[in-house]
Amino acid sequence: MVEDYEAALAFIHGRTQFKKIPTLQRMAIFMEKLGHPEQQLKVIHVAGTNGKGSTVAFLLSLLMATGQTVGTFTSPFLMRFNERISIDNQPISDDDLIDLVNKVQPIVAELDQTLATGGPTEFEIITAMMFCYFAQQKVDVAVVEVGIGGKFDSTNVLTPVVSVITTIGMDHMKLLGDTLPKIAAQKAGIIKAKRPVIIGRISEAPLAEIKQVAESQAAPIDHLGEQYQVEVKPTQDWGEKFDYQLGSRHLSNLKINLMGAYQVDNAANALSAFIRYQELTQGLISADIIREGLQATVWPGRFELISEQPRIVLDGAHNTPAMQVVTKLLKTRFQHQELYVVLAILADKAFETMVKELLTDSHVHIILTTFVGHGTRHAVDPESVIQKLASHERVTAAESWQEALAMAMHQMSSEDTILVTGSLYFISEVRQTLLLDK
Repeated sequence: MVEDYEAALAFIHGRTQFKKIPTLQRMAIFMEKLGHPEQQLKVIHVAGTNGKGSTVAFLLSLLMATGQTVGTFTSPFLMRFNERISIDNQPISDDDLIDLVNKVQPIVAELDQTLATGGPTEFEIITAMMFCYFAQQKVDVAVVEVGIGGKFDSTNVLTPVVSVITTIGMDHMKLLGDTLPKIAAQKAGIIKAKRPVIIGRISEAPLAEIKQVAESQAAPIDHLGEQYQVEVKPTQDWGEKFDYQLGSRHLSNLKINLMGAYQVDNAANALSAFIRYQELTQGLISADIIREGLQATVWPGRFELISEQPRIVLDGAHNTPAMQVVTKLLKTRFQHQELYVVLAILADKAFETMVKELLTDSHVHIILTTFVGHGTRHAVDPESVIQKLASHERVTAAESWQEALAMAMHQMSSEDTILVTGSLYFISEVRQTLLLDK
């Protein structure tokens, strides 16, 4: 039995993170021992390389606008672990978290003794706790984000009402495969028989892989650019405007407060999933609900403006595809100012490629830095990146992100912008510090 919050977290984080052979068998046994809470839920299941979190945020807001109670399961967290398991945007309480740990702990101990592969991993335990909590609280709908991949992800013991695959990019290649079609095949593992799947903006080769899986499962497809369309509209405001069409449904001048054309894609993916879910569950769909839900969506750490003077933006871009869309946003919406990028990237990421992508914008000045890190995961050494780049004139280094931020503030004018990016773990650390200082 654990008696306090710290002990509960210590139990969760003390578990192994990965097993050598991916399987859902261990998770299925775990669910059976818990009475199959996952079968008591209506779920929208969200996978993809990038855009999962934003898509979940849009779905949460749209579903809440209809008056439904909505559970969300996301990762990682920005401020506190509890954010990962939330209902109507309210993180699970410390007491409920402790109760759930005490509920699963005896079963974990039993499985440790009886399974040849050992008991559940950290993520399997968090996933099981999420299923139990949402079933206990009787949420109307749960929006569940995949951890890594899809086919063998712990969440994939569920059967969704609707599935969503946002994007396919090169990430987690050691686990998912070294080509886009191989990665797509893993993500497509969440597609279930005759359950609709929403597919975001995905290139031809991985798209073909996903469509093949959907066809084999007789799962209806809505694909961005085919069954549903978006057109981004010009705006000077913070955020984006767009037109949307799915079949005979056409909505003009929809407004979101998140920046970037890629967020329009995420909003459209979420809106399509929302419409299909509401159709299948005989729920409310109206233009007013859609406008209200989209405009009310917030997603901390995704091109989030946290200070006006100086202008400081946080974004959790943590791989090459994400950095490409951020760079495109900088080039299109911030082309008339200098951009000071405070950048810290985890050592297991393609840091050189990410830096080079940012440097394609001639207005970008990069200050490479580091941060405390998360468990065994740490930022790459800034000086080693600079050496690989042959001391690029627009790249400097700082020993800490606080020093990097001070350097950027000293160099910038009142018209310029600081972007803090490179890792969700990094911006979490920065966000907590800056918001506590206010």
